[in-house]
Amino acid sequence: MKKVTVIARKNELGKIEKCVEKFVYVSTFMKDTVKVEIYAPEEELDDLIICLQKSIDLRFKESAIEVSTPDFVISSSLKRRERSVRKIYEKVPVEKLVDSAKPYTRIDPSDIALTGVAGLIAMTGLFMNNIAIIIGAMLLSPLLGPIYSFAINTSAGREEDALKSAANLGILLGMVCALSFTLTVLISQFMSLHLTDEIIARFDTNPVYIMMALLLGFASIFALSRGISEGIAGVAIAAALLPPVVTAGISFFLYPESAFRALLLTVENAVGLMAGALIATHVLKIRPRRYHEKAIARKYSMRMSLTLGLLLLLLFLASLLL
Repeated sequence: MKKVTVIARKNELGKIEKCVEKFVYVSTFMKDTVKVEIYAPEEELDDLIICLQKSIDLRFKESAIEVSTPDFVISSSLKRRERSVRKIYEKVPVEKLVDSAKPYTRIDPSDIALTGVAGLIAMTGLFMNNIAIIIGAMLLSPLLGPIYSFAINTSAGREEDALKSAANLGILLGMVCALSFTLTVLISQFMSLHLTDEIIARFDTNPVYIMMALLLGFASIFALSRGISEGIAGVAIAAALLPPVVTAGISFFLYPESAFRALLLTVENAVGLMAGALIATHVLKIRPRRYHEKAIARKYSMRMSLTLGLLLLLLFLASLLL
């Protein structure tokens, strides 16, 4: 159950009442405006918000629509209304998804630090040939955020924010690669370093990994939409990105002839994850409410899907040739 509070001009009340006539609502008149408090089932929230947006002029500073979740509501009529609505999974409002993606459109120093620490731990695990340490690094890595933000902003038609998110992912991965290379050079001055089985495993560029990345990207966004912890979903993303990018940094110094393989695997996984996440937003029907915003989002989403599809095809061919 959601509580929707609408503040609008008094002459807009008639239009608002047409939108909310089937819901439980209370109208309160103020000096120049009216406040309407509506209680609506989760499943009907999207249609209600669309109708309200068409009914009031949000250009006026006093006009607003607020959605909140009451701790509990005791009402027989509300219970009957909820029972009459066909039960589907809870759909998070697109505005909330876009708002939750905002932090990942900019570089956060804490994310850089955490990603760097995760890279160092992964590097230790790779050189020690210890999978448990590598998994520990995945738990720390915040690489899911930019991919999530890219998919949400693309589906909402926010081109600039989507590109910023993709750029942030590239910056984080580039930083880990550079850090791994630098530390490998420094450590090699004091001790002998050797390629382990865990490092060599990241030189494999089998096309199957592209399909794996697509499924992981899809599953991660789908899991987040169902309320599964970001930490759990993020491990899958980090598993596909962190070890190969650290391996690329290591191999640029120790084994240059295979460095491109590890780098290609990283790019394959990154593009596959982004494509899979974008597919999930289509399946979940995450899109703007207004008609003209939907048209813009559809156009941009299609263009981005074609771009990612072409990149995946090129990466697939490259992995076959290596």
